[in-house]
Amino acid sequence: MEQAPDISGKVALVTGSSRGIGRAIAQRLASAGATVIVTARSMSQPVAMRRSGAEAVPGTLDETVELIRAAGGKAIALAADLENPADLETLVARARDAGGRLDILVNNAGYAAYAPVAEMTLDAFDRNITHYLRVPFALSSAAIPIFKGQGGGWIVNIGSCTALPILRPYQDYAKAGVDTVYASVKAALHRFTQGLAAELVDHNIAVNAVGPSTAIRTEGAAELIPEEYPTEDVAYLAETVLAMSHKPAAERTGLVAFSMHFPYAQDIEVRSLDGKTALPRAEPPAWSHPGINAAGE
Repeated sequence: MEQAPDISGKVALVTGSSRGIGRAIAQRLASAGATVIVTARSMSQPVAMRRSGAEAVPGTLDETVELIRAAGGKAIALAADLENPADLETLVARARDAGGRLDILVNNAGYAAYAPVAEMTLDAFDRNITHYLRVPFALSSAAIPIFKGQGGGWIVNIGSCTALPILRPYQDYAKAGVDTVYASVKAALHRFTQGLAAELVDHNIAVNAVGPSTAIRTEGAAELIPEEYPTEDVAYLAETVLAMSHKPAAERTGLVAFSMHFPYAQDIEVRSLDGKTALPRAEPPAWSHPGINAAGE
């Protein structure tokens, strides 16, 4: 069984880490020894979801830092709005300066705008492109010179099983078309991951993507997931991200892996977000997409 790595001395930047998947990833990387730079729009006060602009959703960077420090980890909060060009341009340098170095970049932040194509606004379309492709491109581009100067690094993009081909006969969900644009951009992110991995393998910079095998019920996504749909424990995804954040690029790069499939196939021990408890070895759910490659290849 592949044991959890010790990444002490490494510094990781995790975007969108005031709550949900990003917070879980930050907690797990911190429990494995990394100093984690957490970033989002919400430093000490919750902010409204961009897609609704109405009620604020629970979760702040201060809370994430408190959780990590209470578990014995190290975290630093940097507020940033990735739709703000100045914040996007300076975030990686700020993270490096705050942590003293930068070794791991996790592109997690997102804007989930779901609507059929005929009903989606151009603004919502553009925001999907911005958060799921333009931002990972910009942050990766800024991190690459730093990683090259240090002799290596790790980039992990958060993907999605919705990027896989739609099953036939078409399911009612697919016919509704609510995630056509979101899934298309995630598919582009997967291909971006694979291409960038090829560009950087000789520089010992690993680039991988990790997505949920099914769905994870977070504060931001809860309204988009039917109550009756069985969701998965975010700890499996966080562990998969950690697995992509320590091996040399020659050993593990260019993968598009999924949270329940990859740890099971690779016999990776999944631990709780604080790293203290081993979780059950769980088989991938029967209802997950049959096109998922368990090895991530």
